[in-house]
Amino acid sequence: MSEGISLSAEFIDRVKASVKPHWGKLGWVTYKRTYARWLPEKGRSENWDETVKRVVEGNINLDPRLQDSPSLELKQSLTEEAERLYKLIYGLGATPSGRNLWISGTDYQRRTGDSLNNCWFVAIRPQKYGDSKIVPSYLGKQEKAVSMPFSFLFDELMKGGGVGFSVARSNISQIPRVDFAIDLQVVVDESSESYDASVKVGAVGKNEVVQDADSIYYRLPDTREGWVLANALLIDLHFAQTNPDRKQKLILDLSDIRPYGAEIHGFGGTASGPMPLISMLLDINEVLNNKAGGRLTSVDAADICNLIGKAVVAGNVRRSAELALGSNDDQDFISMKQDQEKLMHHRWASNNSVAVDSAFSGYQPIAAGIRENGEPGIVNLDLSKNYGRIVDGYQAGIDGDVEGTNPCGEISLANGEPCNLFEVFPLIAEEQGWDLQEVFALAARYAKRVTFSPYDWEISREIIQKNRRIGISMSGIQDWLLTRLGNRVVTGFKDDFDPETHEAIKVPVYDKRAIKMVDQLYKAVVKADQDYSKTLGCNESIKHTTVKPSGTVAKLAGASEGMHFHYGAYLIQRIRFQNSDPLLPALKACGYRTEADIYTENTTCVEFPVKAVGADNPNFASAGTVSIAEQFATQAFLQTYWSDNAVSCTITFQDSEGDQVESLLRQYRFIIKSTSLLPYFGGSLQQAPKEPIDKETYEKRSQEITGNVEEVFSQLNSDVKDLELVDQTDCEGGACPIK
Repeated sequence: MSEGISLSAEFIDRVKASVKPHWGKLGWVTYKRTYARWLPEKGRSENWDETVKRVVEGNINLDPRLQDSPSLELKQSLTEEAERLYKLIYGLGATPSGRNLWISGTDYQRRTGDSLNNCWFVAIRPQKYGDSKIVPSYLGKQEKAVSMPFSFLFDELMKGGGVGFSVARSNISQIPRVDFAIDLQVVVDESSESYDASVKVGAVGKNEVVQDADSIYYRLPDTREGWVLANALLIDLHFAQTNPDRKQKLILDLSDIRPYGAEIHGFGGTASGPMPLISMLLDINEVLNNKAGGRLTSVDAADICNLIGKAVVAGNVRRSAELALGSNDDQDFISMKQDQEKLMHHRWASNNSVAVDSAFSGYQPIAAGIRENGEPGIVNLDLSKNYGRIVDGYQAGIDGDVEGTNPCGEISLANGEPCNLFEVFPLIAEEQGWDLQEVFALAARYAKRVTFSPYDWEISREIIQKNRRIGISMSGIQDWLLTRLGNRVVTGFKDDFDPETHEAIKVPVYDKRAIKMVDQLYKAVVKADQDYSKTLGCNESIKHTTVKPSGTVAKLAGASEGMHFHYGAYLIQRIRFQNSDPLLPALKACGYRTEADIYTENTTCVEFPVKAVGADNPNFASAGTVSIAEQFATQAFLQTYWSDNAVSCTITFQDSEGDQVESLLRQYRFIIKSTSLLPYFGGSLQQAPKEPIDKETYEKRSQEITGNVEEVFSQLNSDVKDLELVDQTDCEGGACPIK
């Protein structure tokens, strides 16, 4: 392999001298505690210029043409592209996904190809492991096993990804009868540092257990693969097809699992110890044993996935993100979170949605559930399979392999397929002098290169090579349209009738200038993909554009999240820090108000006064003032004219609007591919993450801020490794991984 593309120190110095990053009010602080990696040789975490260099170089060197003796002309061309990308990202006119900001350009990326993708989807049905990095030793590569989708989910969650999974009847019906109840014993050596804590959650001392001819013994290596394989073995022993010797006693030895607080060298962060794994294995075994002689239900399968998610999130930097997709007539699935004991124990680990098609009409019970607790969400697989942008019309089977979605719902996915995201802040990019068509072309090429990563799972490699799916997103959409047009995209509603039910409906009227703006950018993305695909000799991307919910990444630039309206024109936004975080003295020195967090021990809550872009515009609307009808209409606009994947949006509604949920879901059944809804709380909770305030309060609180946190922190020179913000997420809806 030839020497890779690298950015010169002279170039980076020129950019730093000429470009000012567009940090939002919370931007630099959020970056420093979320995406800045520790540099052991310098005894500090990265600075922004170092992060962007790592990220861009990690991506540009994925271009497959660099594998074999590239020409000087090619290397020069890619260096120039890397420089344009660097300048764009450094200024925060656009960024790759949070996952790329954290992983791109690291040794972990080079070892683990899956690591650059935010989220995945898998169907819960028996599948072959194939030529994957993880294959249980007792299985042939082409042998189907019940454990496989659970192993895929477990593996991707531990790599920091989110996973959508389908427990629809068509999948669960393929799982055979549970043949055996397994006597599981989890053992830990008495000399282990984790022994006492492990015994408290159900393990026993190793010397207390005797192996015999009827038992299977497995000593887990201290690796991600070891955790996955132990769970796979446990699951597969319950089924005769993968347990031909009919062994019914399993001893899992966790003595080698590193203790709580030990460093994790790959993904980063610290270990949770064996305790969450012990609890997970015992709980999953109980689910399966309870069905011995019978068959698993969708709820059982979702419980297993939720228990895995609970184990992954416990005590670590990873945030377990799951979406469970069930059949729309499966009442047990729809109501599974009503069991409060199980909800508190593990069913919180997934957002739950139901799959529908455009002929579906049973929205009444779904709307009732949404009004009660915000679930289930809706995923229209018929639209996802047969439409790109709605304006481009019906295209039979254009995305025919789709079976589900990622946890936030912005990307429809086939079995084993990941989302692959890049985010543009169009208003900021324009203000910095960028041609938006170039920006979106750079974004498309960045995401395309990610598809050439060395993926770990065979099902993923095959579907990625076929689809090359990318998801180029915008954030700050409300900021951009309001600033450029002087008004919001929905200019009114006109009376009409539903073409099938003949019910009276209100059809949105859109600003035609907005249609032209997003249509031109969509075509720029498609053209860039076509050209680059031809150059690389690979398939064109099956779909290209999306609107991700955003969250942490949008905070960096101070933009509104995805298509969401700002929570208020003026806000107190609260961020939680560990008490040991050396950023706290810098924040206090700059005048930010702080107080002890009332929800989490050893945590401090810091208050940031924030003014939304366009807050003084008479046409400004916030999540607290915009109607549920306009939010639906805005999502439909983006699905029609911009996104050929889907549009993620958590539509908020006031108590007085709850009776509109059913009719609006029905009205937009031919347009919106996925959606979710939540009641608007307006910061009524104590220490709410976002609390609307008035302009006078904002101005008063802003005057208290007397210093620059980045400068003060640099002067204190007191950085510490492995600190992060408490309870952060990479998306507005809270469903995504942090990194």
